[in-house]
Amino acid sequence: MGMKEWNFKGNKDLKIASSFSIKGVIDDVKRNLNPSDQRPVIPLSIGDPSLFPCFRTSKVAEDAVVDALRSAKNNGYAPKGGVLQARRSLAEHLSSNLPYKLSPDDVYVTLGAKQAIEVVLSALKRPGANILLPKPGYPAYEALATLYQLEIRHFDLLQDRGWEVDLNGVEKLADDKTVAIVIINPGNPCGNIFTHNHLQKIAETARKLGILVISDEAYANLTFESNSFVPMGIFANIAPVLTFGSLSKKWMVPGWRIGWISRNDPNGIFEDHGIVDCINRSLSYNSEASTFIQAALPQILENTPEDFFVKTVGIMRKDGEMCYEWLKEIPCFTCLQKPQASFFLMVKLDLSQLQGINDDMEFCSKLAKEESVILLPGFVLGMKNWVRVTFGIEPSALEEGLKRLKAFCQRHASKH
Repeated sequence: MGMKEWNFKGNKDLKIASSFSIKGVIDDVKRNLNPSDQRPVIPLSIGDPSLFPCFRTSKVAEDAVVDALRSAKNNGYAPKGGVLQARRSLAEHLSSNLPYKLSPDDVYVTLGAKQAIEVVLSALKRPGANILLPKPGYPAYEALATLYQLEIRHFDLLQDRGWEVDLNGVEKLADDKTVAIVIINPGNPCGNIFTHNHLQKIAETARKLGILVISDEAYANLTFESNSFVPMGIFANIAPVLTFGSLSKKWMVPGWRIGWISRNDPNGIFEDHGIVDCINRSLSYNSEASTFIQAALPQILENTPEDFFVKTVGIMRKDGEMCYEWLKEIPCFTCLQKPQASFFLMVKLDLSQLQGINDDMEFCSKLAKEESVILLPGFVLGMKNWVRVTFGIEPSALEEGLKRLKAFCQRHASKH
């Protein structure tokens, strides 16, 4: 009796999508750690300040979660799109910086901001569609666009103009199959923040092209230079905006997995073009965020004292300044700009200043092996031979990591 060939095989798109994984690349770098090095590993690679006591979340947030859990009223499944009191509280919170009011129906609670990306990209999928993504950017967009078979077209962020969007380049990339442009503000991985004027120009460009704006604002209000944070939703009268946010960064609780999508669309364009229906349908087959964390949201949003944020931003400001001052004294780092927001900055490697190092992955791998310091190679962010440095850690640990990084670069400096 003849046997048929097996009909199943792995999904090739998953292999492509996984190549955009920050955690996967960091794991590859960590494999080079020397187990005989007794010094603590310094993680200058990933944005999770919650690992350090100085960035503990507010007591109000902790108490809100405990109260919601002990009430025994929040142990069931959450409704599609989120618990009503959570959506209502988010709508009020987000409306405080907008020229119009959001309703609870304009807000969807998601299982972290990454699920927000997944929900919206699934809603935008159609044959031949393409999406405009920033370079450098956050690679979850590339991974999920690949899985949803959206063609990826990258536009540049202009380093010599404070990492602004190259709007001329955007217009050249777009065509009648372009559905959206993604911006990340405040910036990950560049530590920049867009001005009011630049955001308006982005909205005007999107309107000219007939596309929506996806504004990733996970780092909203984590700013520490002269420019204050401006939500993209202010310009939704020009072009409709889907905004992503989360508790993860501002409240320092990435493990709580609470994110949201807000529809900034006073002209009802999303409803008219079927996007609202598609978002609802996508949410109907996705898992909901934890019910008791959602129930805690109103207390967290309304009662967290301002001094918690002042303290957090104050530490970040000092960490960012320390990082900048150390890195600018290391000759092999170029294109350095002082961070204005978030936890990160990008620096370019001048490989001509280094011996025996050929690219960013080799630089990070050898640094891990010799100094037990972890950096993120820039190639995973679309910037080969750059590195992303995370400064959102305990100040003493950051200083120690920067000392080791400087010693490594001195040891590998080329002899001219």
